[in-house]
Amino acid sequence: MKKRQHVAPTSESNSKRKKKEDKGTKKKKEGRRVEKETNVEIIKSVNLLEDDHDGEGSDIDSPRSNVVGSLQQNYDDNDSGLIEGSETEEDNEFSHSDEEDIRTNGGATSEDSVDLSSFDLHLQHNLSKEEIDSQKNLKFSWDVPVIGVSNCKWRGTGENILKDFNINSCPGLKEKLYEHWMDVSKTSGGKDINSPKQKMFFSLCSSYRDILYCNKRPFYLKGLEDTSIMDAYIMHSLNHVFRTRDRVKKNDSKLARIEEGADTERFRDQGFTRPKVLILLPFANIAYRVVKRLIQLTPSAYKVNVEHMDRFSAKFGDEEDKGDKENGEELENAYPQKPDDYKVLSPYHNEDDFMIGIKFTRKTIKLFSDFHTSDFIIASPLCLVNKIEETEINKEKDVDFLSSIEVLIIDHADVMTMQNWSHVRPVIEHLNRLPSTPPRTDVMRIRPWYLDEQARFYRQTIILGFYSNPEIITSFNHQCSNYEGKVKLMCEYKGVLQKVLPKIQQVYVRFNIESIVDADDDRFNYFVKEVFPRIKDSDQGGIMIFASSYFEFIRIRNFLKSQNASFCLVGEYTTNQDISRARGWFFKAERKIMLYTERCHFYRRFPVVCSEIVFFSSLPFFPIVNFFCI
Repeated sequence: MKKRQHVAPTSESNSKRKKKEDKGTKKKKEGRRVEKETNVEIIKSVNLLEDDHDGEGSDIDSPRSNVVGSLQQNYDDNDSGLIEGSETEEDNEFSHSDEEDIRTNGGATSEDSVDLSSFDLHLQHNLSKEEIDSQKNLKFSWDVPVIGVSNCKWRGTGENILKDFNINSCPGLKEKLYEHWMDVSKTSGGKDINSPKQKMFFSLCSSYRDILYCNKRPFYLKGLEDTSIMDAYIMHSLNHVFRTRDRVKKNDSKLARIEEGADTERFRDQGFTRPKVLILLPFANIAYRVVKRLIQLTPSAYKVNVEHMDRFSAKFGDEEDKGDKENGEELENAYPQKPDDYKVLSPYHNEDDFMIGIKFTRKTIKLFSDFHTSDFIIASPLCLVNKIEETEINKEKDVDFLSSIEVLIIDHADVMTMQNWSHVRPVIEHLNRLPSTPPRTDVMRIRPWYLDEQARFYRQTIILGFYSNPEIITSFNHQCSNYEGKVKLMCEYKGVLQKVLPKIQQVYVRFNIESIVDADDDRFNYFVKEVFPRIKDSDQGGIMIFASSYFEFIRIRNFLKSQNASFCLVGEYTTNQDISRARGWFFKAERKIMLYTERCHFYRRFPVVCSEIVFFSSLPFFPIVNFFCI
């Protein structure tokens, strides 16, 4: 075996070697520059969804300085940890998706920087302790008029994101979703579809701020705005789910080629479980409408097949779909004076205990998918509360599918207050908790803020309804802690007295209170000392006392019993037999007083007859109730 001979280098050999090294270095630098340009250059996109994963994508939005630097470093570091020269056509697919998104937002590509979407900026942000502490002192500091609505304005915390609003863009939305949305809008024919107002709402959604929008006239009251707002939050949810899938798929590809021992911290892209969007709705027939629209707004390439559609229509469809049209007609004939919205909102022929998981695979939408592996969960608060209570009884059951929700949408919140808002509060409280069982995903891929129990600060909550009340506002103020901030709609309402056609005398009584905390007690004491003595001493019958809450109902009932008053009861928990008996007594003047609840009236809509005086113990929460009673 020959030994290698070591020869002292000469000046000539040193010179040649130096030239060779310089040439190699120059070539290597040129190769890195070309590779960097390939990473940054945005080329044409192919398929957005290739397999069954959760992943994220990229888009354009206003970059935050404290996030962009660390994220752009991923592009400038030549993908350190990856095998050299490992870029493939699959990586180009995602680069191409970025160009589509940039083009949608009116941005321009650059060789020196990569613009990031609000999705990336929101989820990649490292939350500091100071930012968490500042959530307690948020103040609404700016307002912007709502396009097309003179009496309303958006009011928000932090940066004014609507100051430079562009009505011709849908920021952050993938181009395939945007194009399909526009195509569907053209065929819908609604005047409020694709309007500046709708785009402004979508811009708020894509900013990932918490939103309170309680001036949305519902579809059952012929509100066109309801459909346009529903479309906006559905597109935002689809965009979020598809971007999540894209990011995981891209990182899967990179991890498959990574060198052993390389840093994988930047590939953290998942939660404990797959579900990312939770939509709370009051009734199954409304869920039927939302899911059908979600399927319609999904581009055709991703819904070649929709599994279990027949089962879904049978379980969630309206009365015509279920074959119960005759029962509905009989009900309408029995009570011809009931308003148009009664059929939609009546719990007596609508299901309020439902839940469905929806999963997107490469070309299929799977309805009734397992909750832990779904992308969307659409449910009623009642159903989720029941499942939460089951976990307290049976430790083998869990609601871990709520642990990684990143977008919460509560639509028709006003109707939920008539059901029971105490079902909504515990659902929100159980979101983004640590799972009770070991996560089914790779722990090394879980985002750090999930492990640090900070997920609730990243969750976006969107609350929508026809009106607001103290319960909704309290949940928005205290249960929504998004670090991005909050935006709410503020409106000045005109009076409704001119809508009252009969000449009915209306008297509003003001009483003094020492503290808002004691308002209910002071109101009850005023009734006991000032109102009831006049009722008791009067010979007049036909007096209806209208209680806005069940708590008020019980309190007044107990007081009337203690005074041996002549009264009858009609509440939401009163049986049909007792209701018929009580209404008969009141109609025949066998009882002087009828104690009636707002929730019962909302769901039953009994004609208010034989009432000479209607006394509201407090202002009704639902505006339609007041108008209908008068």
